[in-house]
Amino acid sequence: MTEEGYDATKDYVRVGVKSGGCSGLSYELKFDNKKDDSDKVFEDNDVRILVDKKSFLYLVGTVLEYSGGLNGKGFVFNNPNAQRTCGCGESFSL
Repeated sequence: MTEEGYDATKDYVRVGVKSGGCSGLSYELKFDNKKDDSDKVFEDNDVRILVDKKSFLYLVGTVLEYSGGLNGKGFVFNNPNAQRTCGCGESFSL
């Protein structure tokens, strides 16, 4: 994580789901330094990930991967709960 000001010992990556996008729901990624009591916390490779209680219901079983291939770099959500996704892969529906 090379975001300026990001401190892996204090900060988190917050993963969430919000309304929006072609299919109705979209993923959200942002840095956060505040953990709520109801947040789920996951850690992998020294990255601490927060998921709020509501988003967790949409994300159960989801695998978040980073892809650095020829078609571009970015995060890929493999969500087994998604019934439909839009063509660009930015949103989904249940």
